[in-house]
Amino acid sequence: MLIRFTIENVFSFGERKEFNMIPYTRLGTLNSHTYKLLDFEILKLASIYGANGAGKSNLIKALYYFQKLVINEEIPIRLKESQFKFNPENSSISQLFAVEFIQDNTAFYYGIELHDGVILTEELYMSGLGKKKDELLFERKTDKEEKTDIRFLEEFEKDEKSQILKAVLIEEFVKPNESVLRILSNRDNKFIKDIKKAYKWFEDTLQIITPESKPTALAHRIDKDSEFKQYAEDLMCSFNIGISSLTSERKEIKEFFGEDNENELNTLIKKLEDSPKQMLGLSSRRGDELIIVKEEDKIWVKRLKVGHLGKNSRSALFDLEEESDGTIRLLDFVPAFQNVISSPKVFVIDEIERSIHPLLIKELVRKFSLDDETKGQLIFTTHESNLLDQQIFRQDEIWFAEKDKNGSTDLYSLSEFKEHKTIDIRKGYLNGRYGSIPFLANLTDLNWREHVAH
Repeated sequence: MLIRFTIENVFSFGERKEFNMIPYTRLGTLNSHTYKLLDFEILKLASIYGANGAGKSNLIKALYYFQKLVINEEIPIRLKESQFKFNPENSSISQLFAVEFIQDNTAFYYGIELHDGVILTEELYMSGLGKKKDELLFERKTDKEEKTDIRFLEEFEKDEKSQILKAVLIEEFVKPNESVLRILSNRDNKFIKDIKKAYKWFEDTLQIITPESKPTALAHRIDKDSEFKQYAEDLMCSFNIGISSLTSERKEIKEFFGEDNENELNTLIKKLEDSPKQMLGLSSRRGDELIIVKEEDKIWVKRLKVGHLGKNSRSALFDLEEESDGTIRLLDFVPAFQNVISSPKVFVIDEIERSIHPLLIKELVRKFSLDDETKGQLIFTTHESNLLDQQIFRQDEIWFAEKDKNGSTDLYSLSEFKEHKTIDIRKGYLNGRYGSIPFLANLTDLNWREHVAH
């Protein structure tokens, strides 16, 4: 579960800003929207509003690249030039990414400080959640000569065998531009076993869906899991967009690609054999996702087919590339909503309403909101004002992003306005009561005919 995410000097965020999922204690609405873990309350739902260019997507982007840094260990290229552009020239301000979260009944705080492509500081603590002192698991620092040192918890530092491991790590594995969380999570040392839990949050619990995301491995899941197939079909059929079935087309690899492409086939087979899960995901020239998997000593290619009913209830199967952007976007939500209702996953979706009818997305979010047995968190950015409904959201679950006079993104929650629970917040938002909407006067005054040749 996500508790808070803090960033500084990243994309449009100049000053340090925090997004959090901590309930405002005086709110008495939608009490089922709080989970209680480790005697600490966390919200299950959040929406982030803002005008185009206000920076709401930059918050998701920052979290996305932070996750990539941890999982891939290297600093993503996109982060190397992501500093806030309105800082003073020759600024020595570093970049900060920090997150507090709960994984497997343990609270953690993890942060990284970057400057000029070097990780200056990386630290992991078991969080006391503000009730007790945080406990250090590790802290690594890099000096001006790019020499790195790591300090571990006291028991590790006092253990002779652990000190040998530490020396080997520093000498052979730790690099100034790479995160060490993944490396440490793979060490078999009793003193740092909790680091595995922290890494699992980034690798498995945190799921980020961008506007460019495509449905992932749906063909394989539908082929292997009949219960998931039924759930996926029921969900897609309930949208009333003409879908009647979801099917996984399955062919042996030589039949699918043809035996004339022997070199390419051998390359694919080798990649498959080397992959940990014996599975590869590819895109066809037409844009379909292909899943290559080894099962029953055979190698199969699986592709998703979407069934539609036509005239006289005649059924036909369509390739994914024949479907609309909206249908593909909804297919991306199929595993997301199954996971977020049944497991403690954190799903973060940028532009949740993209290509989807406003009424449909509102009902989907409402269903999650009113379900008292959900287990995960759903966080998304949106422009859709129809979602501003206090029967769906608590006030502390509605956030706004707005640029300040310095061009830096500010983040704030509706709960800061202390509105009454019966007020029409949609009307207030559209009237500019909370900020975070486009200023349209310049567009009204624009004389665009002045630039048209006569």
